[in-house]
Amino acid sequence: MTSDVPRSTQTSPASASLARLGYPGAANTLPTSALAFPDGGAFRVEIPSVEGPDALAAVLDEAARRSVPIHRVSQGSGVMMQTDAEITDMVQRCAEADIELCLFLGPRASWDYGAGRYTAAGNLGTRARGGEQLEQSLEDALRAVELGVRCLLVGDEGVLWALHRLRATGELPADLTFKVSALIGPANPASFALFENLGADSVNVPGDLSLAQLSALRSAGRSAIDFYLESPDNLGGFIRHYDGPELVRLVAPVYLKFGLRNAPDIYPSGGHLRGAVLESGRERVRRAELGLALLERRGLLDQMSPLGSRAIGGLRRFEPAPESADGTQTGETR
Repeated sequence: MTSDVPRSTQTSPASASLARLGYPGAANTLPTSALAFPDGGAFRVEIPSVEGPDALAAVLDEAARRSVPIHRVSQGSGVMMQTDAEITDMVQRCAEADIELCLFLGPRASWDYGAGRYTAAGNLGTRARGGEQLEQSLEDALRAVELGVRCLLVGDEGVLWALHRLRATGELPADLTFKVSALIGPANPASFALFENLGADSVNVPGDLSLAQLSALRSAGRSAIDFYLESPDNLGGFIRHYDGPELVRLVAPVYLKFGLRNAPDIYPSGGHLRGAVLESGRERVRRAELGLALLERRGLLDQMSPLGSRAIGGLRRFEPAPESADGTQTGETR
């Protein structure tokens, strides 16, 4: 259920005190987003780095203990790093909790044998190298979908476009959604619009963008924005909880993500990191409790999507080119 109070009228509890002292507070001059999720909500809550069934169980237990609402959990080690039984377990647990599950696809350049992974300028990060990794990423997607997963985390523009084309032709389910990784997140309005047109339903954007820059991205497209209110160290270690209320106003629809600073890098995860995975998962839920308490103090909790919501709404897409009589494409897009 959404609030009848416009997001643009929300103010800090400290603003009146500052005014009495004669000091300026936040300017709040950027435009309020006119967009929302199809359910009317302005924001949803995501817990990232939920690396397997045990981590999911810990996150769900902590969320129940702290009364923290969760709309989506995501995993970063990848489909390839989990057994069928582990993926099926996560799918079932999320279905029972009415939470969306998002799994990362495939191998990535940073795990490969190319020397470029060791260079500052040439590291391809999560992008797929060559036809081999493109095919392997699609194999991951097909396997995950067969096991019931309906949200895939994508770290390569070409993989995203290929998946979107398969979804458009019905080879992948129409209700399958694609989420762009923060490791390739767009930093300007044109690149944000490009990702949406390539098939992205929600887009992780860099955590170091200013509010004005984030507002500019929102003006360029309708895809949901995924934003780390707290970033892991390898993404900058930013702690921006106090920007949460303005993000709800400026860039809705938005997934507010609660990563964790000063936590070990757990990708790829496994039993050797079990303690860190479970405890950091619980702490991410605690961080979400802190962020949501701040939103509550601003009167914004009513702007949250109902639990169980996952629809994004109508988005702009490039359309695959029509095929000629011999089955070949006549061009890139139409």
